[in-house]
Amino acid sequence: MRFDQITLKNLITSYPDWPEAGVTFRDLTPLFNDNRALHLCAHAFVERYLEADITHVAALEARGFILGSIIAYQLNLPIILVRKSGKLPGQVACERFMLPHGERSLELQKGCCGDGDRVLIFDDLIATGGSALAASTLIQSQGAQVTEAAAVVDLPDMGGVDLLGEANIPTFTLLAYEGK
Repeated sequence: MRFDQITLKNLITSYPDWPEAGVTFRDLTPLFNDNRALHLCAHAFVERYLEADITHVAALEARGFILGSIIAYQLNLPIILVRKSGKLPGQVACERFMLPHGERSLELQKGCCGDGDRVLIFDDLIATGGSALAASTLIQSQGAQVTEAAAVVDLPDMGGVDLLGEANIPTFTLLAYEGK
């Protein structure tokens, strides 16, 4: 199965001025609803990471769970769920970060990874990079190493890939959209 950027890009719907004026929301739901496109997308990531030296996939809530789970399953790796605050039981580590529209925080269960583990962070989209950077901080606080952050879409004008690069976190995305 060959990766086809045009097929995937044509399925992603853009909503100008949502959730606020000046922002264009990129909705990947139609891509997830199209069986062929979902397979193309998952296959592209699985091919990239098939021989990679990773031990876990950390998927970010919520849309990162969709492909992150598929990728972890296909690679026969455990999945780490990085969730919004208050959604995980037991002992959790929490990291706060800023977004253009306010402060957010992410959590993961303590002990989900540790020394010697090499973790791929996966989300649907990289915009400001805040959530991926927060996830990286959480993973590293458990003693693990982040090997890369991956997403379907990069919004380069939002600067997230640059921010992650400054933190020495390599990134990989399938598609890029100009604008915010």
